[in-house]
Amino acid sequence: MSTKHWTTAELDGVPLHPETLMMSYGYRPEWSEGAVKPPIFPASSYVFKTAEEGKEFFATAYGLREPGPDEPGGLIYGRINHPGLEILENRLCLWDGAETCAVFESGMAAITATFLTYLQPGDILLHSEPLYGGTDHFIHDVLHRFGVHSVGVPANADAATIRRALESAEGERLGMIYLESPANPTNAIADIAMFAEFADQYRLDARPVPLAVDNTFLGPVFQHPLKHGADLVLYSATKYIGGHSDAIAGACLGSSAMVEPVRAMRTFMGSMGNPWTSWLLLRSLETLQMRMTRQAENARVLADFLLTQPKVERVYYLGHIEESDPQYEVYRRQCTAAGAMISFDVVGGEAEAFRFLNALKVVKLAVSLGGTESLAQHPATMTHAGVPVAEQQRMGISSQLIRFSVGVEHPDDLCRDLTQALAAV
Repeated sequence: MSTKHWTTAELDGVPLHPETLMMSYGYRPEWSEGAVKPPIFPASSYVFKTAEEGKEFFATAYGLREPGPDEPGGLIYGRINHPGLEILENRLCLWDGAETCAVFESGMAAITATFLTYLQPGDILLHSEPLYGGTDHFIHDVLHRFGVHSVGVPANADAATIRRALESAEGERLGMIYLESPANPTNAIADIAMFAEFADQYRLDARPVPLAVDNTFLGPVFQHPLKHGADLVLYSATKYIGGHSDAIAGACLGSSAMVEPVRAMRTFMGSMGNPWTSWLLLRSLETLQMRMTRQAENARVLADFLLTQPKVERVYYLGHIEESDPQYEVYRRQCTAAGAMISFDVVGGEAEAFRFLNALKVVKLAVSLGGTESLAQHPATMTHAGVPVAEQQRMGISSQLIRFSVGVEHPDDLCRDLTQALAAV
């Protein structure tokens, strides 16, 4: 079986929508005894028809030969590929309009493999701030040990700020630009097209400057970085793509030229998505658009509600960006909706924030985001605890900040829960 021969993506010459293709793209029932849905393939190894076929499969897998344009990919070993993984990767490409995709065991596995693929000792990594705590730690505590220099700029930095940061950076050359947009947890937006111009300016003939964007907060439904100049788009597929808080995965998407080196790194790091996780994500993709739409609708109600609360000092929500704000034009150009992530400052500090979190009854006190259930947490002492306090404060991660991932519950119930929890503040 090879998922390269997928089912049609058109009907009477008209392309089908991604939410329709999530039901069948990349799979044919006749491949699996007529099963409507792809089964789980837990096999670790796959049989070759002939020794010659095995030779060709390995030559392709190790980059010793280029496959023909219509040549199906071969199944060799579970660390390289497996049927569920291939179907999942084909479907994930649809929302972002990507040529290809590599799925990993976690979002951090996708991020770190991408860094290790494109950065070399002496390189400068230009990145937006703030970043997810795990990414921040890997950049400053791991990459630095391998001689990679990093320079951070605010996610909403203008061109002059970026240029000054690069001029003052240590290192031999700009090796990569990495953005998290919207930023975790402040919801600040990076102008992808502007950063893409910097990547072009610093590009060398021998080595490009890849622009990678972590699109986890808005998911593949509400923002498409590749259309705005990004070379790679990254996801913690644990979040909205998985959407049920029962699977951990990551993904890297883009052109074949950009993703294949990352896929090769994945093969030798052994961090590909496993059969069970692939099956769970295929299930989740069928409801992705519905879930995210409902979550975004709920978030609008709750963000507007929080604005009226006297014990809430400030709300960070994309749907509240005013036309006078420089971020407004970027938001309107890049995003199709405000998403379902809200951050807000309670009046007070850590003690007041903790009293609020401890009083929640419907909303769960837990990290992660994008699941069907609503979650709230305290970034300064939880997801971003590894970021020095002075750096947290510079990036806008205060002791009073709450990060709120809105789920699919009834919005009235969520408002009532927030009301009684705010009373505890």
